[in-house]
Amino acid sequence: MPELPDIEVYVEALRSRVVGSPLRRATIRGPFLLRSVDPPLAALHGHSPTEVRRAGKRIALGFDHGLWLAVHLMIAGRLHWNGGRAAIASFEFDSGTLSLTEAGTQHRAQIHVLHAPPQATGIEPFDCTLEEFAAALRGENHTLKRSLTDPRLFSGIGNAYSDEILHRAGLSPVALTQKMPSEDIARLFAATREVLSEWLQLLRTQAAGKFPEKVTAFRPEMAVHGRFGQPCPRCGAKVRRIRHASNETNYCPTCQTGGRLLADRALSRLLGKDWPRTPDELEALKLR
Repeated sequence: MPELPDIEVYVEALRSRVVGSPLRRATIRGPFLLRSVDPPLAALHGHSPTEVRRAGKRIALGFDHGLWLAVHLMIAGRLHWNGGRAAIASFEFDSGTLSLTEAGTQHRAQIHVLHAPPQATGIEPFDCTLEEFAAALRGENHTLKRSLTDPRLFSGIGNAYSDEILHRAGLSPVALTQKMPSEDIARLFAATREVLSEWLQLLRTQAAGKFPEKVTAFRPEMAVHGRFGQPCPRCGAKVRRIRHASNETNYCPTCQTGGRLLADRALSRLLGKDWPRTPDELEALKLR
């Protein structure tokens, strides 16, 4: 799923292309894509966006007559400019055509036409203070991974960048938020801003003024996300994972959990009491 850095780069690319350019026609081909009825999509025809902004993981276009177009890409939705095969939605501006595609069979992308701009429910990582960050984190007692990816708590952070943030901070993804010492929260706060800022700059550089077409949650520059079994760039230990449903958490046991393997739900159930507690025990188990 595109997250804060990816969405911001989309927003910047759109802002330079559609602001002040009238929307001539909008076409929706996905049967469940448009989730709003009033106002109708046709109410945007002939009007020009005056601003483009990010609201959490949504992209919002504000038009000159007060209406808003909000796009949530969810997991597999991607935007394209003057291209994009098998588009499920297209928006023809005087300056070019914005199209939306969605890979896979589980179509979850959403489009809304709204009377007011959409609002993010979580706090913005770049706008909040350390005290606000700590209050959001400790508001409920959840694992760090769950809290960082909860849109009610933090705006724009998802599965990929939460892995990178936790690795940078040297914290376990299953640490409980209400038991975290203040120094760990301060380190997490700094890591959150550092990782998101670095990736935002990297993606801007890679786009080089062009419309971003290679938006993915798996990038070779990442430290742990999507790198199961590969060496940690900090210590060289193998990156491990926790799998839950369709999500996967990647972490380094040496850097984040004191050398302890975290229980993977599927393997833990299979191995029971034989579940290895350390990477060395896991490697020995593979050799049996």
